[in-house]
Amino acid sequence: MAAHRAAYRLTLDRTRENSDIMGVQGAMLFEVLDACEGWTTRQRLTLQIINRDGQQVETASDYSTYESKDGHTLRFSMTQSSGGAVSQRVEGEATRSADGSGTIHYEQPEKKDVAMPAGTLFPMMHTIHAIDAVRSGKKLMLAPLMDGTDEDGAQDSSTFLLGWNAQGPASPRFPLLANLPSGRMRISFFGKDGNGSGAATPDYEVGLRYYSNGVADDMKMDFGEFTVNGVLEKLDAIPSHC
Repeated sequence: MAAHRAAYRLTLDRTRENSDIMGVQGAMLFEVLDACEGWTTRQRLTLQIINRDGQQVETASDYSTYESKDGHTLRFSMTQSSGGAVSQRVEGEATRSADGSGTIHYEQPEKKDVAMPAGTLFPMMHTIHAIDAVRSGKKLMLAPLMDGTDEDGAQDSSTFLLGWNAQGPASPRFPLLANLPSGRMRISFFGKDGNGSGAATPDYEVGLRYYSNGVADDMKMDFGEFTVNGVLEKLDAIPSHC
């Protein structure tokens, strides 16, 4: 996994039928640092949403993690806001055993412990497994995912693997991607329904292309009421000091 800083431009792709939304634009900054014994990530996303009356609301999220490379520990923090007011905070730490089970210790929005089921993956681990799976020709990967964005624990995830391109670009826009193979996939995230079981409709979906070093581009982010395209605008490698 390459330590890197990526900037994406977000533009409206489509809205759900009869939606009140007329326009969406925004940006996302994503950073991965090699912290020697683990990975640190930070994602900052802002969206300006315009409705049919011409009113504009800005939503934002600031999400950061530390994930140990041995797969044992995930520390996470997320703050979401709308119109400048904080709407949600999620913060805590998860510990994972060899079979993927474990415990999530939440500090925000309230102090509580939630069990993780066996087979749970943390975010960087999920990315690595998905790249390995699409490279080996698999078509589907199912796993609970604990990324710290949900206050109710791990989410079920379905990753549809859409093929591996072993011939990387010889002259890409960004040197960090030169001659690297890549794979396309679509990842669906499912919360819990009112009965505490898995929901049938995903809360969020993202389609993207992952290069073999973990850099993503060609994103399509489906928030339910609307979908945005994410275009990689800037990409820089971050040197490791390990």
